[in-house]
Amino acid sequence: MSGRIVHGGGIGAAAALYGGQPGDWLDLSTGLNPCPPGLPDIPVRIWHRLPDQDLLNETRRAARAFYGSGDILPLPVPGTQSVIQLLPRLAAREKPAAILSPTYGEYGRVLSANGFAVDAVATLDDVDPSSGLVVVVNPNNPTGRLHAPADLLSLADRLAGQGGILVVDKAFGDCTPDTSLVGAVATRPNLIVFRSFGKFFGLAGLRLGFVIGADDILERFADWLGPWAVSGPALSVAADLLSAAPQPLRRIITERRAGLGQVLDRAGLNVEGGTSLFALVTDPCAAELHTHLCRAHILTRKFDYASTWLRFGLAPDTASDERLAAALATWSER
Repeated sequence: MSGRIVHGGGIGAAAALYGGQPGDWLDLSTGLNPCPPGLPDIPVRIWHRLPDQDLLNETRRAARAFYGSGDILPLPVPGTQSVIQLLPRLAAREKPAAILSPTYGEYGRVLSANGFAVDAVATLDDVDPSSGLVVVVNPNNPTGRLHAPADLLSLADRLAGQGGILVVDKAFGDCTPDTSLVGAVATRPNLIVFRSFGKFFGLAGLRLGFVIGADDILERFADWLGPWAVSGPALSVAADLLSAAPQPLRRIITERRAGLGQVLDRAGLNVEGGTSLFALVTDPCAAELHTHLCRAHILTRKFDYASTWLRFGLAPDTASDERLAAALATWSER
């Protein structure tokens, strides 16, 4: 596939360009919980053996309780990106795909590279009901735009009449459980929900996500991914952490998001949008601000398609907030 997209992260490359050791950088370029919970103990047998059906079932039951999916057992997958790659197999190429845009770029890249005509639409009303596949990231990355569940379910119903599929990516939805759609999946076989594990739990390196959909869709994804797609240690960690109450993590994220907001407000920056895990700043000199912060060994996320945007993730503590504040103060004084 062509048109490779540059994502957040990349501390090693930034350090090679601007100096310092990667471990000394403050990475605000990814939308992750910066205060992950302690890792549970993983029995030696989990490392020693391929993941068996009992472990897979345990993880799926924990995910069902955590996400509230009722009779549907969410399918563990090796990160949401793995199933984005499979979406072209799910829909007919002769029908256009629609993506509520701007948003996470991999959806458009993958579908376009696989021969789909992709409509980048601005609102739900702009979606052609004859579309074979529609993608909505909700809340959106990077704008934070959030659609009400009723509006998305109405769209799913409109698409169903012509065989269209609605994919709702809830990667940043764990702090807004009132916007969940998973309870409606059982009655709408054309609705698929993606959930990310690594963002809310701050464990992106685990490479784990979940798909919630009709049984036949989950079976197809499982078949395409093949056996043992998710490692035993990842399943074990997820089964443990998904069984714990989410409120403590939500409180930490809320506190860290408030800290970021205060820093950006003190710096006089214009926060255009965001979610619980990041803030989107608009500034005519966003590229220069990104470079200025890199020189202070602080990495943010810039966007090649929106030169005035800069996304700030959460810092892990108040000392890191102050480090960012100090770097922004020298920017303001330039």
